[in-house]
Amino acid sequence: MKEITFEQLTKLDKDKYMLVDTRNEGSLKYGMIPDAISITHELFEVDLDSVISKLDKSKQIVLYCTRGQVSIDDAGLLTEQGFDAVSLKGGYNSYLSYMMDKQNSEADDELNEQRAEIEKSIRKKFHKSLFSPFARACKEYELIKEGDHIAVCISGGKDSMLMAKLFQEIQRHQKVNFELTFLVMDPGYSEVNRRLIESNAKLMGIPIVIYESDIFDAVDTVEKNPCYLCARMRRGHLYSKAKELGCNKIALGHHYDDVIETILMGMLYGAQIQTMMPKLHSTNFEGMELIRPLYLVRQDDIIAWQRYNGLHFLQCACHFTETCDSCSVDGTSASKRLETRNLIAELKKVNPYVESNIFRSVENVNLATVIAYKQDGVKHHFLDDYDK
Repeated sequence: MKEITFEQLTKLDKDKYMLVDTRNEGSLKYGMIPDAISITHELFEVDLDSVISKLDKSKQIVLYCTRGQVSIDDAGLLTEQGFDAVSLKGGYNSYLSYMMDKQNSEADDELNEQRAEIEKSIRKKFHKSLFSPFARACKEYELIKEGDHIAVCISGGKDSMLMAKLFQEIQRHQKVNFELTFLVMDPGYSEVNRRLIESNAKLMGIPIVIYESDIFDAVDTVEKNPCYLCARMRRGHLYSKAKELGCNKIALGHHYDDVIETILMGMLYGAQIQTMMPKLHSTNFEGMELIRPLYLVRQDDIIAWQRYNGLHFLQCACHFTETCDSCSVDGTSASKRLETRNLIAELKKVNPYVESNIFRSVENVNLATVIAYKQDGVKHHFLDDYDK
């Protein structure tokens, strides 16, 4: 099957080809190559006629996925149907590499100007939707205290990168004295993923500390729940390194949408009412605490900020999968999380307040109307005190 490099693509006449992004909808939130249209790989498998109806046979069809693997098969299907179809070598990652090379060639003055615009967007355009809920969560849940040394854990995605910038912004106000270490753990990233994190950190003025681990290799041979094991191991490594660096807290980039999905999933799949807490004491690392300062920040607002500034972040570093759809958040199945997310979206069509109602439901638990509950591992039943 024919492949084309991104550099070759830039030299083609745009009127003579169609660029098709075959990644799933979740991936599109992390960015697309300009002028591309979205036709997911799933559609190629279930309704090829629908795919064909969207394409111009007089033009060359250039398809790309995340790494240039899945799109080869899709290009093959179109070739069999008489199209001049090729796959973008290296996929979306090749575009990111091209953009990083271009960015690295820019003068420091240009980078400083871009950085200033990114920071200005947080203070002005996105102050209400991003900085205000970030600051409110920090205050309401007492996430930052005098003398804290916080390890801001950066995975390279949009959430953790924004969290780092919001921490820098709140530190400017100096209402509380605290230290920040911007911690990046490399569990075995590919070269392009490592470069993307480093490039974005340089652009955004985030002084990252990178340390390497062999987590990807360690879970490479695990057949059952490798994503869950990977998540657990990464958390432990972050705690350990943060403590070694003198930190007393680690900050993770889970946001409001992660919280409400976790609440609903607990009910639907776990037969329990629980939530993703805004902060937790570590049970394995004495004196360490986990905080989630994006707790009240909406995912759509993070995406809007990313797109406004033309930023491209790491979607999934995992080498097990083509996309991050199979990866977990706090040990929960991504397929179940996606199903729950879609359910919430459907419910919202009928009730626009459904998201806030789910969130507030765990703030308004009335134990007098609960049949049973657990506290410190002990189960309490309403009959225990019913006749007293």
